[in-house]
Amino acid sequence: MTGPLTGIKVLDLTQLLFGPFATMLISDMGAEVVKVERPGIGDVARDSGPVVCGVSLYFLSLNRGKKSLTLDLHSHRGKEIFLALVDKTDILVENFSVGTMEKLGLGYDTLKKRNPALIYAAGTGFGQTGPYAQKPAFDITIQAMGGIMSTTGEDGGPPARPGVSYGDISAGLFLCTAVLAALHERHTSGLGQYIDIGMLDCQVTVQENAFTRYLNTGEIPRALGTRNPVATPFQVFQTQDSYIAVALKGGWHDQWPLFCALIDRVDLIDDPRFTDGWSRTRNFTELEPVMASAFRKKSTGEWLADLDKVGIPCGPLNNIAGAAADPQVAAREMIIEVEQPQGGTFKTVNSPFKFSRTPDGVDGYSPELGEHTALVLHEWLDLSESEISRLRQDQVV
Repeated sequence: MTGPLTGIKVLDLTQLLFGPFATMLISDMGAEVVKVERPGIGDVARDSGPVVCGVSLYFLSLNRGKKSLTLDLHSHRGKEIFLALVDKTDILVENFSVGTMEKLGLGYDTLKKRNPALIYAAGTGFGQTGPYAQKPAFDITIQAMGGIMSTTGEDGGPPARPGVSYGDISAGLFLCTAVLAALHERHTSGLGQYIDIGMLDCQVTVQENAFTRYLNTGEIPRALGTRNPVATPFQVFQTQDSYIAVALKGGWHDQWPLFCALIDRVDLIDDPRFTDGWSRTRNFTELEPVMASAFRKKSTGEWLADLDKVGIPCGPLNNIAGAAADPQVAAREMIIEVEQPQGGTFKTVNSPFKFSRTPDGVDGYSPELGEHTALVLHEWLDLSESEISRLRQDQVV
């Protein structure tokens, strides 16, 4: 497969979710991603359940298409090999705690002297600076500290965590974006650079509207269930048999008159309390019972047909099984099969990128620990079989 990043070499020193998610996206776009792991231990995600036929589904979902190289970075010979690999590398990604690579003698200042074109991305909970730089972090603590859990859930209810690891995933997306930007800039300067991504920073960024509203009005955003804080209706409604999500277009194309006709309340069209999305939000207490009562009179299927007919954005509330079986998901080939040498065929999620000339996608399975050690050392560094065998004997790889 020839993706847009074909020919780019990546050393991936990350584990668990934040870093591996970013490097998986880079791999999906065609880069050769070599996962550098501790001999005999590897990424701790390898042991995460559920395990099916000896394969961790957690590890599978984040490391498809990568190569695994084991290397002891604490040994003198291991460091020598690592530095030689860096000489051949375009991008290095790590998510160690702040200062770990420097303690190993492998910090960015050392590496850029050998390879000035190296793009070095460090992902941590709080970034490389500030009072929390040395503080450990996981997704749940970052979500709590970043504020998103205070706006997730029902109004007046306890804090709720979104159904995905939003702290890790959003930071991985930002790291991937930053790496691609640095790669583009390198075409002009010929130089790499250091990228510092903090998960808490990313949480602030993805809540841009909540923060901007608070900073300029003093009103602290709160949990609103499925509602939008500035537009109405823009939420999930209970129907006769399940639930449906509905969102009106606003502005010059305000669909409020159409919506009122569908719920059989044309008397509300010119009501001054409901003239636009913001007005309807401010008067939600009066409007909500009317909408809720209307939606409970028909099934989700009936409402979907009525709303689709007039172009009002809507969709059923799917669980994961429903989303996986959705014909649109199938048409976009978002569920695929991969063959694992250990365990057979597994289904997994495909890459969302769709390129017209340089198609990307999942190209390979998740590697066994150290599976590609010999291959990488031979192809990248031209080491012989006997040299690699000696490294294994000395437990360097």
